[in-house]
Amino acid sequence: MQADYIYCINMLIYMRINFSKIVGFVGIIVMVLGLQACGEYQTILKSKDPDIKYQKALTYFNDKQYVKAQTLLDDVTSYYRGTDRSQDVLVYLSRSYMGQKDYSSAAEYYQAYIRNYPKGRYIIEARFQAGHCYYLNVADARLDQTETLKAIDFFTQFVELYPESPYAEQAYQEMNDLYDRLAYKEFLSAKTYYNLGTYLGNNYLSAEIVAKNALEKYPTNKYQEELNWLILQAKYQQVLNSFDNRREERARETEDEYYSFITQYPNSKHLAAAEKIGKELKKILQKYNN
Repeated sequence: MQADYIYCINMLIYMRINFSKIVGFVGIIVMVLGLQACGEYQTILKSKDPDIKYQKALTYFNDKQYVKAQTLLDDVTSYYRGTDRSQDVLVYLSRSYMGQKDYSSAAEYYQAYIRNYPKGRYIIEARFQAGHCYYLNVADARLDQTETLKAIDFFTQFVELYPESPYAEQAYQEMNDLYDRLAYKEFLSAKTYYNLGTYLGNNYLSAEIVAKNALEKYPTNKYQEELNWLILQAKYQQVLNSFDNRREERARETEDEYYSFITQYPNSKHLAAAEKIGKELKKILQKYNN
């Protein structure tokens, strides 16, 4: 037993002493292989044979070395322009940029393919992926939504042209997501107006108008309940801030809005607050009913 114990201790000491050497040796091997690979890439990059560059670009692409693939494909683009292989170069360039998450560049190359090969063998992929690139590149809802509108335009054209495509379902789904994003932007705008209250004017009316426009433009958006709740709140605040000659009319309109809301959303998280508004409206209208 003691001999075994001493043996184990000696092995641990040996391993500790030699661990750094082992790690260092492995590191040297990795470095050498890396230098060889880098040297091979530089050699291909300097080659004047476009076919070699093209074939190696596909190898790099399949190995997910997208920057190397894109660089080589960029080098041979002009050589193959006007030939059948130009279609492959443009598409693999687009895919390489997507692999790098450079969606703006990918979209540009897919659009170049659409312009040059409207009936090409990759046209369905190009039309879908152009929209998909813009979809992946959309800004926060609070910012400019140019990319969102471009994506919607591409998806709209795509589902009209290829309703039976395997991409069609994803195009519809992403298009709905984009409409939700636009609706949310409108909701944030309406909320801003609501929070301004009566500062420099009747911002409650502006909040109501913006929210109603969002519901009209994006009738299937997932923020419908919040938009309708904001409309009810904005109308109620206008009742409270009305002169007597407008209060009754606005109170009755708001009461209609209240009944519409609780009917449409009987399980709303805002139900208790909505019912409180309903009770206050009844009190206001009582003096006009007598």
